Amino acid sequence: MSVFPAELDPRTHAFDPQARLAEVALRGRLPGGEEGWQFVTPHPARAGKARVSLRARPDAGAAQVSEALPGEALEVLYTRGDGWSWVRTAHDGYLGWARAQALVGAEEAGGEELRVTALRAHAFAGPGVSRAVLAELCAGARLTRAPGEVVTEGAGRRWVPVRLPGGEEAWVGEAALRPDVPGDAAAFALRLLEAPYVWGGRSAWGLDCSGLTQLAYAALGRGLPRDADQQQAFLPAVEVPGRGDLAFFPGHVGVMLDGRQMVHANATHLRVTVETLGEGEYGTRLARELSGFGRWRA
Repeated sequence: MSVFPAELDPRTHAFDPQARLAEVALRGRLPGGEEGWQFVTPHPARAGKARVSLRARPDAGAAQVSEALPGEALEVLYTRGDGWSWVRTAHDGYLGWARAQALVGAEEAGGEELRVTALRAHAFAGPGVSRAVLAELCAGARLTRAPGEVVTEGAGRRWVPVRLPGGEEAWVGEAALRPDVPGDAAAFALRLLEAPYVWGGRSAWGLDCSGLTQLAYAALGRGLPRDADQQQAFLPAVEVPGRGDLAFFPGHVGVMLDGRQMVHANATHLRVTVETLGEGEYGTRLARELSGFGRWRA
């Protein structure tokens, strides 16, 4: 049993009893005194041009707890001599260990920020689909507009010059950057049907249950915490679900399509599927384990 106060959640409060590391903001909140603790001050950074795996421990074999998408803002709390950095994602305050080489400096002033809206996309070395692929992108990735004109080639394909996180110049198809606000969270989640299940994942290349719900709400400009239990605590509970509400289960969450159907990323099918609560073996089990519904604040 942890000796730390319940309000200090190790997923979002930066303290590591084994390494005796803690964020300077937690001074005076650690029980048992602070002798032997090293207090660290976070500094800004970003995920590089690839998705950055955040792990439970500074070990490549440790479980992935979340991902930072390309260009997303981070804070680095501490970097070890072996190249592992203790980081926090800025959008949801989630902590994990990442390889320092996967990170880049904070965004410099200048240059329009571009946000990828396509579920999956690529950055190319030039304005053409036959050019070398420089990066795998996904919905939510952040790029910077580079100087230069949009190029039209082929059958009207339009290419936008960009800088990838870290400064490398590349080209991205304009279609991957078009504003695309879905009507509701359910509509976005349905776009991810059949995407593979990946523990800790947050993109169409692979995601988990709360990664799906977090992405679906983010597409509407609504920020959710990272994990299912955090999301349930964050959203006001409702008795009768409607489209776009979240359904909660022990360690699991999905997006309701109506009063009974739900889309969710699940390890049972190892992909994103639609289930009907109370129908079939899996749906019956889900209905039995249902712990409540949550709705975004009006």
